[in-house]
Amino acid sequence: MLTTYITDTQRLLQNPAPSAGGLYSDAQITAAVNKARRHLAVKAEAIRVIGTISTVAAQRAYSLGAINIGVEATTGISGILNVRRINYAIGDGEKRLDAVSWEWFDLYYLNDPVPLGDQNDPGSRWPRQWAQYAQGGSASAELSDTSGSIYINPLPDDIYNLRCDCLCYPVPLENDDTVEALPVLFTDAVPFIAAWYVLLGAQNQARRADAEAYYKYGMDYVGVGREGANPSVNRPIFEQAPDPAQKGKAGAR
Repeated sequence: MLTTYITDTQRLLQNPAPSAGGLYSDAQITAAVNKARRHLAVKAEAIRVIGTISTVAAQRAYSLGAINIGVEATTGISGILNVRRINYAIGDGEKRLDAVSWEWFDLYYLNDPVPLGDQNDPGSRWPRQWAQYAQGGSASAELSDTSGSIYINPLPDDIYNLRCDCLCYPVPLENDDTVEALPVLFTDAVPFIAAWYVLLGAQNQARRADAEAYYKYGMDYVGVGREGANPSVNRPIFEQAPDPAQKGKAGAR
């Protein structure tokens, strides 16, 4: 996949071959491609995974890096940026935890010297609320994505199996054998966003104008990818899908 990205980006840049004095090396293009892929993973919320983690009795905080999202070499996913929702397994089904802001969680749940739950209700310490503190995706290799954490309330009294809907980012492409985690329709946008990154450093104003045009084209492809990901029936219930009644709501004709 990397070779295809490089070829398509070089074509957009109208970049001569290295033997003919090309302006941009394959290494530069590869760096731009990987930036573009991360950009799209966030902009399009394109890489989603249901990750799993088990609570530990009397432990409230859990690193995003501890959530199991599969093996990197197999999935092409580097780590988690944020958690969108959390359920915990109960019986044959799941029960949803209420998501609250960190500030609320900090004030009303952490601000308690005896966080034991309701002593009169033996079942009161199953997970009810959660919040995320900081985001994942640390640029430090030593930290990985442990800079982000999820916090659970009440303080767990047992092992609960949590199922987390995670927004993720991809591993850098090093060669054609690296797994591409972006869904196929979103990969069409990668060369345009990569070309945008490269041309932002151009001194020529015309080339910088090309950069903005390429970014727009890339976002158009993101729109196509989003349309392909959402069914036409009940489209408004899916995120990032246009509301067919929006014009009417705005009073437009």
